[in-house]
Amino acid sequence: MPAHRAATRPRPDPGGDTATTRNSVSRRRFLGFLVAAPTLVVAAELGRGAAFGTPPAWAAALPKLPGIPSPPQTPEYYDLLDAIRDSARPTANLITIEVHRDGTVSFALPRSDNGQGIITSTQMIIAEEMNLDVDQVRVTLADARPELVFNQLTGGSSTTFSTYTPIRVAAALAQGRLLGAAAAQLAQEKAVLTSRKGLILGRNGESLPFGELTEAAASPVTEAVEVALKDREKFTIIGKPQTKTDAYDMVTGRKKFTTDLRIPHALPTVICRAPDLNGFPKDAENLDEVRSMPGVTDVVKVSNGYAVRAATFGQCIDAVNALEVRWNAGTVAGENDESVLKKLRKAELPLAVPKGAGETVEGQFVFYFRGGSALETNCAIADVREDRAEIWSPSKSPIAAQAEIARKLGLPQNAVTFHVMQGGGSFGRRLFFDGALEAAEVSKKMGKPVKLMWTRADDARQGRAHPMATSRIRAQITKDSVLSFEQRHTSVACEINPGFSEAITANAQKAPMGNLTVSEIIWELTQVTPYEFGNSTRLLNEVDMRFNTSATRNIYSPDVATARELMVDQIAAKMGKDPYEFRAQFTKLDRWRKVLDRAAKEADWGKSMERGTAQGIGMHVEYKGAAACVVEIDCRPDMVNRKIRQGRTGARVTKVTYVVDIGLVINPRGVEAQMMGGINDALAMTLTSSLHLDDGHFIEASWDNYFYTRQWNTPCVMNIVVIDDSESPEPGGVGEFGLAATCGAVACAYARATGEVPEYFPINHKESLPFEPYPTVPPIPPSPSNGLEHTY
Repeated sequence: MPAHRAATRPRPDPGGDTATTRNSVSRRRFLGFLVAAPTLVVAAELGRGAAFGTPPAWAAALPKLPGIPSPPQTPEYYDLLDAIRDSARPTANLITIEVHRDGTVSFALPRSDNGQGIITSTQMIIAEEMNLDVDQVRVTLADARPELVFNQLTGGSSTTFSTYTPIRVAAALAQGRLLGAAAAQLAQEKAVLTSRKGLILGRNGESLPFGELTEAAASPVTEAVEVALKDREKFTIIGKPQTKTDAYDMVTGRKKFTTDLRIPHALPTVICRAPDLNGFPKDAENLDEVRSMPGVTDVVKVSNGYAVRAATFGQCIDAVNALEVRWNAGTVAGENDESVLKKLRKAELPLAVPKGAGETVEGQFVFYFRGGSALETNCAIADVREDRAEIWSPSKSPIAAQAEIARKLGLPQNAVTFHVMQGGGSFGRRLFFDGALEAAEVSKKMGKPVKLMWTRADDARQGRAHPMATSRIRAQITKDSVLSFEQRHTSVACEINPGFSEAITANAQKAPMGNLTVSEIIWELTQVTPYEFGNSTRLLNEVDMRFNTSATRNIYSPDVATARELMVDQIAAKMGKDPYEFRAQFTKLDRWRKVLDRAAKEADWGKSMERGTAQGIGMHVEYKGAAACVVEIDCRPDMVNRKIRQGRTGARVTKVTYVVDIGLVINPRGVEAQMMGGINDALAMTLTSSLHLDDGHFIEASWDNYFYTRQWNTPCVMNIVVIDDSESPEPGGVGEFGLAATCGAVACAYARATGEVPEYFPINHKESLPFEPYPTVPPIPPSPSNGLEHTY
């Protein structure tokens, strides 16, 4: 890390290109730091002008429409990505790229990769600026670094948007220093030297490896240096399809996740949890009997249950199921779907525009709880000693996790080492560190290292869910205009804990009304109605009912877009217009309309379809980009009746056309993969997968009775179109962008195919359960190991 900042005026980097192009973002000057070190270490610092430049022309280019223009909405000018990047700016210079004596280039990314591919895209960015092959760059995940403050948050699809320029600045600075060192050794002008695949090439065919130059290129003091970045027109890696660099390890089983680690003496551990959501233990009657079961080493009472440590996870599960525990009631004892919905109805904010200003079109929709579990269950390894602790866990907010664990253990924060592991999925779940906090508590009480794993039942019944919500919309229309469009979204509180991933906002979030304050900020910075609908307003109200909730990928947008796009179809019908043509007429910006037009063209919108089938279209704006989706759905009785044989699948989406403009594309293959994943999430949220609340607990307890999108109801055709000539010069957000437009399109297609506008989601939520619910005691299914002797 830099020891200090230079007191002198920043000087130009001798290796930088002195030419600047007035209208080119890529050739503006940027400020970097040479960090005092024995080998070459570089970092970046950004001023706001360098990071943002002037707003792109499209930001203010509102088209002239026959409708009534809507006032600008906050995210059109400053959104959540801007807020996250601005908060990261002050510590950008603390993130460094290192060139080692062995010629490798390494970077500890202060973010969390849970399958979204940011390790690969980061390798691509560094390799591009330093003229390396992608596999010559080693990117790891940084441990928790409190000095980064807001700069270690992974959320809101903000990683690449926030890190793109700082990483490029550091990489360009390293490249310039290596060229300068080579020029001195070869006695040649720096301008005639080039680099390729870790070699500096001279005018006469000489070559010097990076590794031989890193000491000569190093700086004895920390100093500020200006640098210019490579022109976009010269990119050879960025924008080209790249398979994830860890894909082979993933499919061959070589990749190590948290529970794959062999930490000395850290044995499998499972917690016996209450039947009710957030219940906690009174006492257990048969502890001695359970402690004597095969493989069991420890059984201790913890804040939310009894922790069992054993030689295998199977033995842990057997012991957990054998425990006879008396429980205190949970935080939502006696509640069910209908009682929660009733409270939400009472909390709905009023609509401001009275009926009668024009013809009124209204709709009211309910969104039930949906699971927030990833493929990898909640997990952590903890080794707590008297004066220190070491934690391994996938975490998107490791600074806040480190601080909270230290507080719980009574240790200073710098006595807790938090290793950020790659995770097997997140969808918002890894913003929370419940498992790591539990593992630390259990390890301290047992006095031994533990490898804690949640079961599938734990994830479903005690984990974090997408909150139940209602969305009410009223529009006032005339024959050819929309006078007003009001959306009132009311939700069970969506926990934003741990704030923005550091101690200050994490603690502020816990204060009275703290979570609501953060929620309202995120709502205002993310939600856009992309149409010229006159007096257009979007308001949020949340009710804290003590549920465990989380964003579950895309926070509010899937539900908001579903309700909005359904109502857009209804307004179009009232005006006698085609759904696509109506949207195209009223879409605010040309950039957004181009995406909509491309989707309609790619999908052959308006083609003839059989009765019981239909197309649906949806649009969404977020993450500095725009997306449009057209789906084809089959709701014919023969198709729907297959759910008797296939499980609760119901109507099937047979084709999806998805067009997305996210600005500069780093890895188009990665963008396509993210859109496909988001589409499958959207199908689940709209059609099939929900949690049923009954008497204070969720009925679902495993993937076999929680109906996420299965292979059978994945679309046969997915046509993903990634716009590669975007007007935006920077990369926007990708990870969550596949959901909202798809949700809206699926809902609209279902309404057109059946002739009935759905009023609740998922659409099959109220159908009779096609499974026998697992009992609440024992709280988890039987051990899958069948007593196999496999020790750690």
